[in-house]
Amino acid sequence: MTKPSLPELLHAAVTAVGGTERPGQAAMAAAVAEAVDDNAHLLVQAGTGTGKSLGYLVPALAHGERVVVATATLALQRQLVERDLPRTVDALHPLLRRRPQFAMLKGRSNYLCLHRLHEGVPQDEEEGLFDQFEAAAPSSKLGQDLLRLRDWSDETETGDRDDLTPGVSDRAWAQISVSSRECLGASKCAYGAECFAELARERAKLADVVVTNHALLAIDAIEGAPVLPQHEVLIVDEAHELVSRVTGVATGELTPGQVNRAVRRAAKLVNEKAADALQTAAEGFERVMELALPGRLEEVPEDLGYALLALRDAARTVISAIGATRDKSVQDEDAVRKQALASVEAIHGVAERITQGSEYDVVWYERHDRFGASLRVAPLSVSGLLREKLFADRSVVLTSATLKLGGDFNGVGASLGLAPEGTAGDDLPQWKGLDVGSPFDYPKQGILYVARHLATPGREGSRTDMLDELAELVEAAGGRTLGLFSSMRAAQAAAEELRGRLDKPILLQGEETLGELIKNFAADPETCLFGTLSLWQGVDVPGAGCQLVVMDRIPFPRPDDPLMSARQKAVEEAGGNGFMAVAATHAALLMAQGAGRLVRATGDKGVVAVLDPRLANARYGSYLRASLPDFWYTTDRNQARRSLAAIDAAAKANGQ
Repeated sequence: MTKPSLPELLHAAVTAVGGTERPGQAAMAAAVAEAVDDNAHLLVQAGTGTGKSLGYLVPALAHGERVVVATATLALQRQLVERDLPRTVDALHPLLRRRPQFAMLKGRSNYLCLHRLHEGVPQDEEEGLFDQFEAAAPSSKLGQDLLRLRDWSDETETGDRDDLTPGVSDRAWAQISVSSRECLGASKCAYGAECFAELARERAKLADVVVTNHALLAIDAIEGAPVLPQHEVLIVDEAHELVSRVTGVATGELTPGQVNRAVRRAAKLVNEKAADALQTAAEGFERVMELALPGRLEEVPEDLGYALLALRDAARTVISAIGATRDKSVQDEDAVRKQALASVEAIHGVAERITQGSEYDVVWYERHDRFGASLRVAPLSVSGLLREKLFADRSVVLTSATLKLGGDFNGVGASLGLAPEGTAGDDLPQWKGLDVGSPFDYPKQGILYVARHLATPGREGSRTDMLDELAELVEAAGGRTLGLFSSMRAAQAAAEELRGRLDKPILLQGEETLGELIKNFAADPETCLFGTLSLWQGVDVPGAGCQLVVMDRIPFPRPDDPLMSARQKAVEEAGGNGFMAVAATHAALLMAQGAGRLVRATGDKGVVAVLDPRLANARYGSYLRASLPDFWYTTDRNQARRSLAAIDAAAKANGQ
C-alpha cells in the first residue's frame, strides 16, 4: 500500500472535524512537514480562521516520531485533547494504518494529591498535620469545596483540576495539591501507585503526541531535570506568549509572609540554634521590606544585602539540619519535612541569586495594597536560554496569529534567541518564517479608525475628549463593543462614565468571572464589555455581538516597569533602538492580538477604533499599523460613525 499523501491526510482530518479546507492551512501543513523531515525550525503566522491546529497536527502525526505540543492557554489545550486530536486520530487511522496515542501533561500542582487528601496538610503552627476537612466548617464555601473534592477524588480518572466542573477556589485546591518540591516521590509515598501526576507522566511516556503548556516547557528547559518525555519535534502554539511565560517561570520572589511561613514550618524540625538564626534573619528582612519603595534596584542597597546574606546563610544551615534529624513524634514526618524543606530551599535560592548579583538579572521592589512589599528578580533576557535549550536537539515549529511585527519575523525571532532570518553561522539555529495569511478579506470586513483629532494621552489625568469619542462610537454601533483598556483604572472610569450616559449594558472585567462576562457579552448584542490585558487575547465572539473593538491608547509598557525599562536600556547600551525593540514590539503584539478580536468568521464586519492619535502621527505609527490585520484605514470620525451605524442597521435587519 502506498503511503498516503499529506493533502489526502489533511482532507480526511478537516472533513472529520467538520471544517473547511483553506489554502493557508495546506501551505502551513506542507511547511511543517518539510521542517520536521529536515530537522529544521519554522516560524509560521497563521491568521484567525486558518485552522492552524490541524495545520500542524496532521504533518506531526504523519511523521510518526514523538511530538510535544505546548500551548499558552487552557482553552486551546482542552480543544486539542478533547476535540481536535480524537477526531484527527480517528480520521487518519485507516490511512496511516496505526492509531497514534495522545496525552495531556501539566505541572504536578495541577493534579489532586491523594496523600494530601487522605493524610492532611502539614500545619505551620502546630506539630504534625491537620485534617482540612475537620478544620473547615461544612457550611463554609471552603468546607463545601473540600467535601466536593473528596467525592470527586473517588470518581475522577485524571485528578486534573481542569476536569472538575464547576471549579473550586485556589485556597481549596491548595489544601489537596502539592508542588513538585513538596512531593514525597512515588517510591516513598503510600499512594505512589495511584498518584494522578505519576499516571499522567506514564501516559505521556507512551504517547505519540504530548500536549502541555508553556510553563512546563519552561521548567523543562530551565531546571535541567527533564519533565517532558524525550521527543523529536516541538510545536509551540500561541508562540507570541512564550517569552513572557518563560520569564515568569524564571522569576524569583521573596516576601516577608513567605519567609515567616518557612520559619514556622522548619522550627519544629531543627535544633533551636538553627531555628533562631532563621527567625532572626526573617525579622531583619521584614524590617528592610517595611521601608521598601517600588522600583528597580540597580545595585542592592547595603541593608538589603546584609538581610539577604543572613537569610541565605540561615536557610542553608536549616536545609542541612532538616536533612540530618529525624523526629518520630511528628505525625507523617516525611510530608512535614518535605514541605518545610521546599519552603526554605525556595528562600535560599532567591536570596543567593540576588546576593550573587548577576549582570543578567534585574532586581526590583513591588508593593501591593493587599500583599505588602515583595522583592523580585528576573532575567534581563531569556533569548540566550531559549536559543540554547529550545533549538538544540529537535525540530521546532512556532506558530501564532501574531508573529510578524512591522512586516517581518525578526523582532519575535530576536526575542527567542534567533539571528535575523537567513543569517549563517555555525552556532546559529537556522530558521524560516512563513505567513500563510488568513481566509478573511480584512479590507472588506474591517475598518481601522484612528482618532487623529484627540489630544495625545498623558500618563495620568482624565481624558474627557476620549470618553466623548468612545460614547459616540458605542452609540453608533448600537452597543456591540469590546473596550480594551491599558489599565484597570481607565476601564473602570470608562464604564462608570458610559453607564451614566448611555442606555446600554456595560460589563466590566472583575465584576464577574471572565467566562461569565464573555458569555453574557455574546448573548446580547446591545451589551458592551470593558476590561484590560486578558481580554486583549481571550475573547472569541464571532457574529454581530462584537462589531466595534476600541483601544483607549497604544499599550506601551509602563515607563516605571522595572523589567521592561531594564531590557530597553540594555538594547540601547548595545547600540540598538531600545524603544523599538522592547516597547514598540510589546505594543505591536498586544495591538495585533486586540485587533484580532474583531473578525472571527467570514461574515463578520466591524471597526477597530484606536483612540490614540500617535498611531497616525508618530514615526513608529507605521510600524504598529503594519503589525495589524490589513483593515481599510481612515482617520475620518464621520466615516467611522456612518460605517458603524450601517453595520448595526444590517445586523438588526437580520434579527441580530
